[in-house]
Amino acid sequence: MLHILILLRLLLSSIQIQAQDGSSAKHLGDTATLPCKQPDTSDTLTQISWQRITRGKPHVDNFYTIDDDGPRFINGDDNRFTFVGDFRGKDGTLQLSSVTLMDEGNYTCIITLFPSGNQRQVVPLRLLVPPSTSLENNPVMSGDKEVLISNCTAAGSKPPADVRWKTNTLGQKLRVTNSSTQHENGTTTTVSSLFGKPTKEINGGLVQCVVTAEALREERTLPLKIQVHFSPTEVIISETGKDSFECKSEANPNAIITWSRSGQSRPPSARVDGAVLQFTSMTSDLTGLYQCEASNPYGRKEGFLYIHVSSGGSNAGWVLFALLLAVLLIGAGVWKLRQSEKWRSCLPGREEPQGDPNPSSPEQPGPHEDDPLNEERSL
Repeated sequence: MLHILILLRLLLSSIQIQAQDGSSAKHLGDTATLPCKQPDTSDTLTQISWQRITRGKPHVDNFYTIDDDGPRFINGDDNRFTFVGDFRGKDGTLQLSSVTLMDEGNYTCIITLFPSGNQRQVVPLRLLVPPSTSLENNPVMSGDKEVLISNCTAAGSKPPADVRWKTNTLGQKLRVTNSSTQHENGTTTTVSSLFGKPTKEINGGLVQCVVTAEALREERTLPLKIQVHFSPTEVIISETGKDSFECKSEANPNAIITWSRSGQSRPPSARVDGAVLQFTSMTSDLTGLYQCEASNPYGRKEGFLYIHVSSGGSNAGWVLFALLLAVLLIGAGVWKLRQSEKWRSCLPGREEPQGDPNPSSPEQPGPHEDDPLNEERSL
């Protein structure tokens, strides 16, 4: 009967007991506790030994043992392990300092009792690695085709991080895709990409990339102000004060404003302060065409200001011309050319064109026809 009881105990010795407080999740560099405590028993404790199967030791590795002579390493020392238990109290607990990803795996404590045999306790060690987060903020050129606006990256996280976008009021104008890459060391890099049509409507829009991970104590929020670059739009010249004019144009990056005088140098009394042209005294030498140029790396636009000052200097007039000035000049030239052709057709000796036996008389221009470029306003 005694032999049967001993046999039953030996059969039960192969049962693995999962330690209830053995599951340990640690950050890189932390100290992990590997508990191993024998339940109450009257059996005699003869030895406590440790095995491991980890990322760095993929095969069963017997690395530590404890008996009446004290603790010792097997198959090489690793001073990061410290015995903090009590052999006489049937406690084989270890501590592992400066844990790394190579230490992640299962640690098995084997308690050898007489006469019952071996008792096993498995202690999983799981590592938490916070992600390294980054956000691209590369400007895009305006257009009507969808482009990549930004990538939000959570690199080297364990377990994988969750990456998402808060697009606020731009939700319908933007699209999001996610991808992930798993590395050999067990970490994962997650990338969330933001797409959209680079229009002026989304320029300056505020969005946020939000990263959450088990290894982070709180979520991380990375703000992004969308940058859509475009060349200067319409140039606007406006009167801002007495004999003072300002030139503006919408652009991204902001346009550089340059004032010049067409065909000649700018007189001393025409001073420039950034985008503002100021006439300090109204003298006849100011009369002429002034040009405002708005430029950035993507293009340029021009606007024109015509100033006329009478010889007495008491009355002055100005006319604003934007991009239509060139069209007006061409139109006036064509009009005058046609009028000149009609006058020449009435000169004596001029041969009439063949084909129409009764040509109509050429249209005579009015003696006081207005020139479209002669508009003046009193300052």
